[in-house]
Amino acid sequence: ELSVALYRHLVGLQESEGTLDQPAAGKDLNLLCCDIDPVLIERAQQCSPFPASISFANLDIMDSSAREPFLSSYLGRFGRSTFDIGFCMSVTMWIHLNHGDIGLMEFLSFLSSLCKYLLIEPQPWKCYRAAARRLRKLGRNDFDHFRSLAINGDMAERITQILTKDCGMELVCCFGSTSWDRNLLLFKS
Repeated sequence: ELSVALYRHLVGLQESEGTLDQPAAGKDLNLLCCDIDPVLIERAQQCSPFPASISFANLDIMDSSAREPFLSSYLGRFGRSTFDIGFCMSVTMWIHLNHGDIGLMEFLSFLSSLCKYLLIEPQPWKCYRAAARRLRKLGRNDFDHFRSLAINGDMAERITQILTKDCGMELVCCFGSTSWDRNLLLFKS
């Protein structure tokens, strides 16, 4: 839903406008939406009113052997090597919990090399604790890296530091917080 709403906004379509019969609308705008969950991707593909302009792909972005050829092939279709803008919404915590500090830094470095602009929505540290608590309530062990994470605290600030100091990006704008207390940060390479 977010991808379709974003597409409609970027091409100037109202909610009631734009269907499969309108392929010309925004023909120069193409979105690639990736998620690790194949069920979400299948649902998005089935429900998309703009299948020619919005592509959905099941992709583990942390698997470089899968992401590199896939993304190179996708960008190559348009004669590109980078995206104009990347959107990373509510993803950083899951990368961090499952791949540790090194995984988070690798992920952010990869995104900064792949996008001219990056809009990112880091989850606050309280979300990490809540996710770990939910896992324990289910009788499962903590996330592998949760207790060893040195990157913690004010996650928006920590991610901003990584992207600006380590990845050479510039913070363009903080759009404030969402209703879930998550900052929306826009960076430029």
